[in-house]
Amino acid sequence: MILMFAIACLLIALGFLLALRLRGCDVTPAAGGLSGRVSVIIPARDEAENLPLLLESLAAQCSVPYEVIVVDDGSTDGTGEIARRAGAVVVTSKPLPEGWRGKPWACHQGAAAAGGDLLCFVDADTRFVVPDGLSRLQGAWPGGAFSVCPWHAVERRYEHLSLFFNLNMVFGTVPDGLFGPLLLIDRASYRKCGGHETVRDKVLENFRLAAHCRALGMPVRSANGRGMVWFRMYPFGLTSLIEGWTKGFASGAGNTPGGVMALIIAWFTGLVLVPIGLVADGFAWPWVILYLATSIQVGVLASMIGSFRWWFAPLFPLALFFFFLLFARSSRRSGRTVTWKGREIRAD
Repeated sequence: MILMFAIACLLIALGFLLALRLRGCDVTPAAGGLSGRVSVIIPARDEAENLPLLLESLAAQCSVPYEVIVVDDGSTDGTGEIARRAGAVVVTSKPLPEGWRGKPWACHQGAAAAGGDLLCFVDADTRFVVPDGLSRLQGAWPGGAFSVCPWHAVERRYEHLSLFFNLNMVFGTVPDGLFGPLLLIDRASYRKCGGHETVRDKVLENFRLAAHCRALGMPVRSANGRGMVWFRMYPFGLTSLIEGWTKGFASGAGNTPGGVMALIIAWFTGLVLVPIGLVADGFAWPWVILYLATSIQVGVLASMIGSFRWWFAPLFPLALFFFFLLFARSSRRSGRTVTWKGREIRAD
């Protein structure tokens, strides 16, 4: 047990290396920063509940976007009318062509209708929480493709089960990948990389778009968006959370850089060893101390990416078990049909 304890301590310590990746968005103007018109493009399918909050946050920006375009992707809940009443330009999506996924098709149509110098693709469940959020994002743009991971607003207890999915997503993306909820790219770079047409058949279009941009020698950068933008993931119940993470998470993990993935696996192994050692050694005090220290570490990391409650940190084995269970489910369903927002899609 002494050897197991030493290994667990070493693996848990690797979590501090991963924490270095959770840095905030740099608000200092970047070398490639562009001063120009920003077209905000929002792909929206049945987003009547989320969309008003995003549109209100955009209207409250001190640097008002050149235009806000909402692509109504076959909504049945009045999404398009809500967008019109808020003053947004509404593009009614054409029928989904063969070989396209819904979100890339909506983004492609929004980009074609946009007239700005910078294209800012924003998911409907995302919103800016500070009035200078858009200008800070624009000022931090280093050229090429740039995105931030919104801070996760957690409201209901079941939403805490997203913890290790969120951590894995941020660990594996910052600073050289792209996040799906918010992407900022100049028009010339968008055309150069082929835009969303290049990733038209992908569920996790952000991972594939980042790889394509890097292959063309284009800058690809990302950051943690804490204090600037936030989102609420899967607020409609545990079923939506399960289906949401299942539809492509295994594929996303497969696109994580090898060195980072090795660190994540090592840290996750330590997280597994701690509760096992605690129970196997009869709750001996060294294991109790390590369990409490690990809970604190998990709580600190969680607070850097969302409003996860501190009471949930000691329950991390529950969230970890859920992560492994759903990851296995996602792996088994890779290449199979899953249901998302009323559409049957083939998981990446």
